Amino acid sequence: MNEVIRQLYERKSVRVFEDREIEEPIVQEILRAAAMAPTAGNQQMYTILRITDPALRERLAESCDHQPFIARGKLVLVFCADCLKWYEAFRDAGCAPRWPGPGDLMLAVDDALVAAQNAVVAAEAYGIGSCYIGDIMENIEVQRELLGLPELVFPAAMLVFGYPTRQQRERPKPERVDLDCVVHENQYHRMDGAALRRMFRGKAAGGDYEAWMAAFCQRKYNSDFARELSRSVGEYLKQYATPEGEQGPDRA
Repeated sequence: MNEVIRQLYERKSVRVFEDREIEEPIVQEILRAAAMAPTAGNQQMYTILRITDPALRERLAESCDHQPFIARGKLVLVFCADCLKWYEAFRDAGCAPRWPGPGDLMLAVDDALVAAQNAVVAAEAYGIGSCYIGDIMENIEVQRELLGLPELVFPAAMLVFGYPTRQQRERPKPERVDLDCVVHENQYHRMDGAALRRMFRGKAAGGDYEAWMAAFCQRKYNSDFARELSRSVGEYLKQYATPEGEQGPDRA
């Protein structure tokens, strides 16, 4: 098997790291790999925050659903969807740009996440594990204050990196659903109950399917953090509410 493909197949989230620093030349390789990711119109509509302050890492560990391993990561990056820098560049050049809308945000989120995945793949090539932290999108008021985020800058994902412990390296990767459940040909095919059960049958590990599904629904979908995520993302979206075609307010 091709080595890159093998690493993609075997890569899993790592939350326990060796007490071993990531050498700075490798950090720079990871960052350069992120910056080389595909990007819409070569705009690179993202900004990467490298979190080096130990106290800030501790606060992020708390604000992101109380996950202490974030503070122990050897490299912590926040990938921000950034619609601000192009808007300000247009204005600085004498253009009359409209205020960015939800479509611009979605495009910037795409850019940020593609760059983040490039960083993950580059790290994996060096034997460095990683874990995505979606909780960075929650608690908007706290995260904006901690990271100094202005309007039009959205923290799409945080990544924590480190060399995995032996236990983490040997831990089995959680199984994915069958490929035909996530790959549809030409058009979206809505699944009936039987197809959905077939897709998720492995998740219940042979136990009671309804009981597993009910527990998972309560733990994830109906959870307090899921509701907080929707609230925070909704607050971010309010920044993009200027009607299409209109120039945004002067916030300089």
